[in-house]
Amino acid sequence: VQLVESGGGLVQPGGSLRLSCTAVGTDLTPYTSSWYRRAPGMQRELVASITNDKQADYADSVKGRFTISRDNVKSIIDLQLNNLKPEDTAVYYCHVYRTSPYVDEYWGQGTQVTVSS
Repeated sequence: VQLVESGGGLVQPGGSLRLSCTAVGTDLTPYTSSWYRRAPGMQRELVASITNDKQADYADSVKGRFTISRDNVKSIIDLQLNNLKPEDTAVYYCHVYRTSPYVDEYWGQGTQVTVSS
């Protein structure tokens, strides 16, 4: 199983980006999917998550600005980032996990998002 991320880059404050994560080698349907980020010198932070029945949850710092979505047919998890701020600068990681019928989880390689003027 491989999670392939794309869509990072450099954007000015107030701009937008769309991150995509494609799962290769597995059906995403039973997994809860999430995006995490790690800023320089900081611990990894959960940004947003979405269950297999598409219930979404967000960190307070991104509520109203970021939107997570998933397409179980295409095995894609997207994160739309709007009204970006310099403090959103980080490496963003895709993550999936499930607990039934057994526990397993996977991480993407990370994609850099830099918000700067």
